[in-house]
Amino acid sequence: MLVDSFGRMATDLRVSLTDRCNLRCTYCMPPEGLDWLPKPELLTADEIVRLVGIGVERLGITEVRFTGGEPLLRRELIEIVTATAALGPRPQISLTTNGIGLARLAGPLAEAGLDRVNVSLDTLDPETFVRLSHRDRLRDVLAGLAAADEAGLRPVKVNTVLMRGVNEDEAVPLLRYCLDKGYELRFIEQMPLDAQHGWQRENMITADEILVRLNAAFELTEDDPGERGSAPAELFLVDGGPRRVGVIGSVTRPFCGACDRVRITADGQVRNCLFATEESDLRAALRGGATDDDLAERWMAAVRGKKAGHGIDDPAFLQPARPMSAIGG
Repeated sequence: MLVDSFGRMATDLRVSLTDRCNLRCTYCMPPEGLDWLPKPELLTADEIVRLVGIGVERLGITEVRFTGGEPLLRRELIEIVTATAALGPRPQISLTTNGIGLARLAGPLAEAGLDRVNVSLDTLDPETFVRLSHRDRLRDVLAGLAAADEAGLRPVKVNTVLMRGVNEDEAVPLLRYCLDKGYELRFIEQMPLDAQHGWQRENMITADEILVRLNAAFELTEDDPGERGSAPAELFLVDGGPRRVGVIGSVTRPFCGACDRVRITADGQVRNCLFATEESDLRAALRGGATDDDLAERWMAAVRGKKAGHGIDDPAFLQPARPMSAIGG
């Protein structure tokens, strides 16, 4: 099993399929984009499936989430999902996406075995969307959400990052929209994972601020207090339920003590945390003829070194060199 020195077991695997993205969200990358990884450095589809298979069949992984960059840009996505769904025991399979292209792919992904999606949506205003992402694609994102729901990829979860002076006034409208559509909204504190390294704590909309804004329009009550487990989101019933909203306070309300996640980047590096400054290379071993046993042992050794927490409050904290798009969310 993938157990660290603090006794935490990694059962939730996040696999980045590409570092490329078709948006330029300001909290992730500059308007001109980034230098993408050369194709030879990316794991092939077969290599991805092999590592996922080792994780599921040998190391206790029960959930697999495909991320990016933007995973819908990966040509072999359907084949990768199909192969993952064929593993035994079958893991839960999800996808984090910006939603562009999901209107076309939601049905095929559901048929391939995808269970659900998380879609990023930071605004309902077309002009604000362009300001945030430098692309005029809000209509495509909303169409992707509707297609995912129609394809049965439920619960359809929506991820929102509020930014001061940009979209902080949209907390209530976004929740109303998601409640009306039957989507589950998750507000996420902005994290220091931008390529520009421009994140500043004082500019972040905190979990407490988000809850104050929501409580002004809705009655929120904590859902199953004490039952959060390793889930990143604190869940709240809206107006008595059963509808819910989540708040992920990664910075101000860290949940590191119960973390069950491990990540593989698009170029085959094991990362124990979004904010890790160290990685363990599986790609070189894969391409050097390592057996599945060898790879499993390397993976277990990498997880054993996982730190107690992300350390954002430590004065010595250093933002990781890789931005979110190159890590995988």
